[in-house]
Amino acid sequence: MKWEMVNLESVFCFCNGKATKYLNSGEYPVYGSNGVLGYCHEYLYTNAIIVGRVGACGTIFYCKNPFWASDNTMVLQIKDAFKSDIRFCKYMLEQMRLNLYASGSAQPLLTQTILSGLKCIQPPIETQRRIAGILSAYDDLIENNQKQIKLLEEAAQRLYKEWFIDLHFPGHEATPIINGIPEGWRYIELQDFAAIVMGQSPKSEYFNLSANGLPFHQGVGSYGFRFVRDQIFTTSLTKIANAGNILFSVRAPVGRLNITQNKIVIGRGLAALAQKYGYQSFLFYTLKEHFFKDNIIGNGSIFASISKDELASLQFLIPTDKLVKSFEDMASKYDAKIKSLDNQINLLTEARDRLLPKLMSGEILV
Repeated sequence: MKWEMVNLESVFCFCNGKATKYLNSGEYPVYGSNGVLGYCHEYLYTNAIIVGRVGACGTIFYCKNPFWASDNTMVLQIKDAFKSDIRFCKYMLEQMRLNLYASGSAQPLLTQTILSGLKCIQPPIETQRRIAGILSAYDDLIENNQKQIKLLEEAAQRLYKEWFIDLHFPGHEATPIINGIPEGWRYIELQDFAAIVMGQSPKSEYFNLSANGLPFHQGVGSYGFRFVRDQIFTTSLTKIANAGNILFSVRAPVGRLNITQNKIVIGRGLAALAQKYGYQSFLFYTLKEHFFKDNIIGNGSIFASISKDELASLQFLIPTDKLVKSFEDMASKYDAKIKSLDNQINLLTEARDRLLPKLMSGEILV
């Protein structure tokens, strides 16, 4: 059988996602344009592809199990009459770079009308399955590394909670409690123990995709599993975040964290934070505990955005220098393993992405 070029509307049924306010209260993942936002008790779809349609346009996710899709996504399901492998279709859509078809300047948008008329490649079904099997092997390894990263991060966060929230830190039995906090601990503002750089966006005329200048990051759209993914570059060096800085989203969702492994330019949606004495792991898990879910900080306040003054004046309970150093020594070992696993993910992703167009074009026969 020949490889065919067909419209996406020939292959897929298109549906828009729906808003839900019941995040983090159930068993079914809720997908947004940046991935899983939380969980709810109901689901809308099973075994389908999720496409970001607002904000992070063109992002592609596949979920085999039941899930909910938020209203900033589209959901694509294989039409019963069309014989196609859904895993292959996920890779096919990634190859198409759907973000290039987003319209609108203020708020980029992908629509069903735009997508339905796009042409896509459809090899015979057995060829599709073989291609999907090859690429899925890479994705399985990537997913396994991501699971290990999650476990390591959870272990470090549990240690932080045990020591600094539950107050079962080394030597706690002999430490007096004065005015409700352990002796030697104090409440201080973020600006007193971390340097803060607020982002400033360069003009779009300085942007490029050819690695000229430094990587540019505007907000959570370029966040990775733990480290930001460089995609856009700029030759206008407005505000700089250095390698190892913690990136903090200052617009909704406020408080999302990522880390940069190299020098980058940051836009208005981000701030870069560096612990003044180099205790970056302690700072990361302190912020992660304080901003415990999207838009909500530990005292229950909800932010649509946060200014530099508001961020700088946030108060944190900081333990003794000795305890901070002890925690840093332990948590930094977890973080070093996380960094190594993330580097492996990058290598696997690069290998898969080099292979993807060759398989999709038929250059490599399967």
